[in-house]
Amino acid sequence: MARRRFFVDSVHSGHARITAEDAHHLTRVLRVEAGQKFEISDNRDVYLAEVESARKDLVTFAILERMEATEPALHTTLLVSLIKFERFEWIVEKATELGVERILPVEAERSERGLARAAAKRLERWKRIAREASEQSRRARLPEIDACISLRAAIAAAADHRYVLEERTAPPILQALPAERKPQDRVALLVGPEGGWTDREREAIAAARWKAISLGREILRAETAAMAGLAIVNAAWL
Repeated sequence: MARRRFFVDSVHSGHARITAEDAHHLTRVLRVEAGQKFEISDNRDVYLAEVESARKDLVTFAILERMEATEPALHTTLLVSLIKFERFEWIVEKATELGVERILPVEAERSERGLARAAAKRLERWKRIAREASEQSRRARLPEIDACISLRAAIAAAADHRYVLEERTAPPILQALPAERKPQDRVALLVGPEGGWTDREREAIAAARWKAISLGREILRAETAAMAGLAIVNAAWL
């Protein structure tokens, strides 16, 4: 059985610590005790560590050895239009499990009014969700989650391959993926809001040379489309 993995803020002089609510979760929920061994990451390297002490608000670790951290097969950026927050949080969690490197919330014309302003207050919560999902899925590094941006800024994002999910007529995703796929390629996936893109947005996205792709004939919810697209891209680069 694989060891649990936790994220720490830093590793210094062979030691690390987890404090406050995170420490409370480890000691009261997971029942972590001194002498137990876990894997920890400082968001750069992964280590095998032993618990030195476990108190309600502080868990300390002694580093035993540095472990090999597996590099991802590709670097994915998910640019996803804002939708209702309970569903957006689901996107953050599942995209993290699927190895996404960066999540960019996008304000689209059909995004519900007020979501972009409220998103700033949700950013720390999204990061916590991503941290918990990263520990569950044993990632070596946390995904970046940025503040909400405009579609104009989103379509300026750089990547080796840039795809926009389109519910209208577009080539199937498997036909659109490149025949030659290299390790460490950068792939960007742009997902629209409930109701889809407006004609004006479609024109701007096409002008910025994003390749439109389809996931099939069915009309998918934004969160379903985002996860299906990420899973297919991941499998293609394995």
